[in-house]
Amino acid sequence: MTALDTLLAFALDAAWEAGRLTLGYFQTNVHVETKADASPVTVADREAEALLRRLIERAYPDHGIIGEEHGEKPARSAYTWVLDPIDGTKSFITGVPLYGTMVALLQDGEPVLGVLFFPALGEMVYAARGMGCFWNGRRARVSDVRDISQAKLLVSNLNKFEPYGKADAWQRLVRATAFQRTWGDAYGYALVATGRADIMCDPIMSIWDIAPLLVIMEEAGGTLTDWQGNRTISNAESIATNGHLFEQVMALTRAPTT
Repeated sequence: MTALDTLLAFALDAAWEAGRLTLGYFQTNVHVETKADASPVTVADREAEALLRRLIERAYPDHGIIGEEHGEKPARSAYTWVLDPIDGTKSFITGVPLYGTMVALLQDGEPVLGVLFFPALGEMVYAARGMGCFWNGRRARVSDVRDISQAKLLVSNLNKFEPYGKADAWQRLVRATAFQRTWGDAYGYALVATGRADIMCDPIMSIWDIAPLLVIMEEAGGTLTDWQGNRTISNAESIATNGHLFEQVMALTRAPTT
């Protein structure tokens, strides 16, 4: 068993434990608070991240941690964990099962593994660099759709495109694709990685949203970039494709705004 195998096994167990914790609050009318950035948060978010941090600090005390709810712990090694205990909090608080627990590991700033666990659905999508992408233990691959006119396009929030200057590009994507659905947040990216959708886009993201997705998409045969085609976890936007559609998508998103 390699070091990366061991780290992935740990990440899978940790995500499973944190995700199971969230199920105890799911569909229970849990109290919702509003953070400074106007996004919602619940006790489930905070407890799940606290659990992840305890597990990491016990197993890997020299590793850094970046989490959505509890901030950053500086690393004393090359490794930093990136955590989103509940991605899709709005789905979670309304009783919709399309929320997930996200875990990534960076080595010298580059994602080397990513885990998406959707506890209410019982789905786990995960990958490690050079080891492939898996969906509940089965090898996962992107779709073979090669014509954007046949593509399924997914998105999280429709009201975010205009404030971030992406309204024109979004409309070009809508006109070019076969149909669109708001199966968003991390689950949308999981659908692309497992071949059930073809394109997923967001005009605004954070590192805990993007970091777990990069290795998953690439190991599944797809792409994850910003709207200009740059491979990064730093830019606060993202588009995932099945790879075959990458250039067709970029031709639309790179076009000048009118």
